[in-house]
Amino acid sequence: MKHVLSISLGSSGRDSAAEVELLGQQFLLERRGTDGSLERFERLLVANDGVVDCLCVGGTNLGLHCAGRYYRFREIHNVARRITQTPLVDGSGLKNTLERRTLRWLHDHGLVDFGEAKVLVTCGIDRFGLAEELAEMDANAVFGDTMFVLGLPWPLPSLRWLQVLGMLLLPIIVQLPFRWIYPTGGQQDEVVPKHERWYEWADVIAGDYHYIRRHMPRDLVGKTILTNTTTTQDVAELRERGVRLLVTSTPVIDGRSFATNVMEGVFVCLLDKPPAEIAPEEYLEVAGEMGWEPTVRDLTAASEREQAE
Repeated sequence: MKHVLSISLGSSGRDSAAEVELLGQQFLLERRGTDGSLERFERLLVANDGVVDCLCVGGTNLGLHCAGRYYRFREIHNVARRITQTPLVDGSGLKNTLERRTLRWLHDHGLVDFGEAKVLVTCGIDRFGLAEELAEMDANAVFGDTMFVLGLPWPLPSLRWLQVLGMLLLPIIVQLPFRWIYPTGGQQDEVVPKHERWYEWADVIAGDYHYIRRHMPRDLVGKTILTNTTTTQDVAELRERGVRLLVTSTPVIDGRSFATNVMEGVFVCLLDKPPAEIAPEEYLEVAGEMGWEPTVRDLTAASEREQAE
């Protein structure tokens, strides 16, 4: 059995483990949170180097892509360079492939008309594949990096503005403590409504779920949420707020959609190649062999429990 282990800077309250068979191979998918502790994060990664089949970092990124450049997070890179035996991934390979393909799939299946829909991407630099694909589709999209990362009251109106801001600020941002720019540990359990105007404006709210949840208002009636890493509790919370569709590019296993970093770990095991040698087309080929489709849930429909009753 292949063991894919995600070590996250997020809350340990979201920990999970599931066994699944994919393309004839058995996998144990496990997620362990460190409640924002960088020391515990590093200790668990190093302790499992050479022990599991693939290590994944969650609640953070190894670095960020912007306008063809790559910027490593100083804190996370200092940990990552200690991993010398086991492949290490952060989900960027799937963000650049399956998330792009998800947009086209939704459009082609008539679930979202990206020629008409208004799209709020909470952090476009984190979801660079999503941001670039929306621009290619000429979608009416704004990028909330200025709001959700920098705390400013307005979003960026185009991919070009996002890239310019990224090239200016990322060399500085990646040197900062990661907790300053992304909710970690117990912060992930808090919801502080903010930027309501833009949540209300959008038909589709896309991006990292912790950014979406961090400031979401009580009223999300009729919205489509495009994200990943949602638990049963998250789904219930979105249903209470009136969300219409919940779309995840990764499959639901044991009631939750696993993060892109976990699923990228699965793909790395199946391809049996170092992550740096895997081309985007190879991820898509494996996805095709799996019969991959985005997971689309209609949250306005009765729950399975209600239907059973």
